[in-house]
Amino acid sequence: MFKKISAIIAAAVLAASLTACAGSSGSSSSGSSSSASASKTTSATAASTSKTTSADAFTDRDMEQTADTSGAKSLALSDGKDLTITEAGIYVVSGSAKNASIIVEAGDDDKVQIVLSGASITNDSSPAIYVKNADKVFVTTAGGSENTLTVSGSFTADGDTNTDAVIFSKDDLVLNGEGTLTISSTDNGISDKDDLKITGGTIKIDCIADAIEANETIAIAGGDLTINTQKDGIHAGDNDDDTVGDIYISGGTFNITAGSDGIQGTTTVVIDGGTFDITSAEGIEATNITINDGTINISASDDGINAAAKSSAQSVVITINGGNITIKMGQGDTDGIDSNGDLYITGGTIDITGQSACDYDGKAEKTGGTLIVNGSETDTIPNQMMGGHGGMGGDRMNDNRMNGGFNMR
Repeated sequence: MFKKISAIIAAAVLAASLTACAGSSGSSSSGSSSSASASKTTSATAASTSKTTSADAFTDRDMEQTADTSGAKSLALSDGKDLTITEAGIYVVSGSAKNASIIVEAGDDDKVQIVLSGASITNDSSPAIYVKNADKVFVTTAGGSENTLTVSGSFTADGDTNTDAVIFSKDDLVLNGEGTLTISSTDNGISDKDDLKITGGTIKIDCIADAIEANETIAIAGGDLTINTQKDGIHAGDNDDDTVGDIYISGGTFNITAGSDGIQGTTTVVIDGGTFDITSAEGIEATNITINDGTINISASDDGINAAAKSSAQSVVITINGGNITIKMGQGDTDGIDSNGDLYITGGTIDITGQSACDYDGKAEKTGGTLIVNGSETDTIPNQMMGGHGGMGGDRMNDNRMNGGFNMR
């Protein structure tokens, strides 16, 4: 599954790169009307292609928000007793329990669906849901149900496995449904050592560490997510492999308050849609970032959108082909958009308020879209002169003074 999702995300990134190249004018200013028009057409095609092929990232079952429970097995929670699932099937879980876990230890080819229907688990030191082995596990909230999973103490390791999340999975995991899932954790909220998908449901997470994390890929097509964390809101990456850690989002509503990054991917972040309200140190961070659509509001104390060399498998690039993006920056050495490589804008509306609108080390090309800096529209992409990464202050001073109206440092 990882190779399939990664290939889809890679295709979206490649489409964005080709769009930027097609729209390149060789400078940081807008091209002629004809070239700008061609770029917008190419951009729209790229975005459309990305959205079309992204459907392949989600199976029909991933997108189904209700489960066929006609032949399901009903399981009732009780204090101090684990529910262990050892074979494929649909399991409806209800009731409340303290110091109990739902454990999946099925076959390598088994697909397991856990339907939470008024379930509440409070543990001192173990995950509420622990996937040890399966092909794929669905955690589905039943329509209209309220479900609560809490870990209030320090997690205890399971042998060599550091179980550090309320929902902890070693294999592919899908969250969907029509109910509400509330997660409270003294560490991570949801942790997946493989691929994680979210396609529906209302999910509320309050935690100390990362709210949603996966080693390889995170793909989100829908749902209403509210996150409050001291670290990252959504995080994809593996400390032992810098070639993985993709995030793909095509829909959903996101209210993220994070002490570190709102959304962070080691390799790529691709956004094809969704509504985002992010308050964090950095809003969106990855090596390669592509935004094709969506409504994105970021309030950041460091950088709003940041591309940094986190992966050896990707070029450092920010490409914005569409969407409505509003970025408000705090005081100090902050940047609305910060690329340690290239920056391409081919479409969309970007409204930045702050001392430094943009900071880039490589090329910056604007062939379409609307860029507003501190209330003034500009046809060029300004680059901060001092205190950042650019190092070409003399050549940029006039552009900085004439475009955007932000203070030089």
